Amino acid sequence: MRVVVQRAKNASVTVQNEKVGSIDNGLMLLVGITHSDTIEDIKYVADKIVNLRIFEDDNGKMNLSLLDIKGDILSVSQFTLYGDCRKGRRPNFMDAAKPEFAEKMYDFFNAEIREKGVHVETGSFGAMMDVQFTNDGPVTLIIESK
Repeated sequence: MRVVVQRAKNASVTVQNEKVGSIDNGLMLLVGITHSDTIEDIKYVADKIVNLRIFEDDNGKMNLSLLDIKGDILSVSQFTLYGDCRKGRRPNFMDAAKPEFAEKMYDFFNAEIREKGVHVETGSFGAMMDVQFTNDGPVTLIIESK
């Protein structure tokens, strides 16, 4: 599992000119699933994300988690995170999970975060989406389960 985590002042996702998800303060996640991901991978990454201390405290130091600030998450599935660009000029997506498996794992991932008390908005799995957000900082991290 590979997730791009971006601290966001706001974020939204639109499908066919309809806003399907939006948040104000929290994290924008681009979520990639590979065929070898397990429930343990999902739980590890979900726990890491909600407890990652990347929000500033009163002294301006990154010392607070998403749970501490009561922030939200906009989670967008992103199979292209497993695009391999080492050969040729067209990415190879062989490491991305098949849609049926990826959607189940993606849904489990979002449910796992919700169980931790975080409000999660999502895009539409497999759809063409327009994503807009204001990266706060900017702070952008990549979390991988393997």
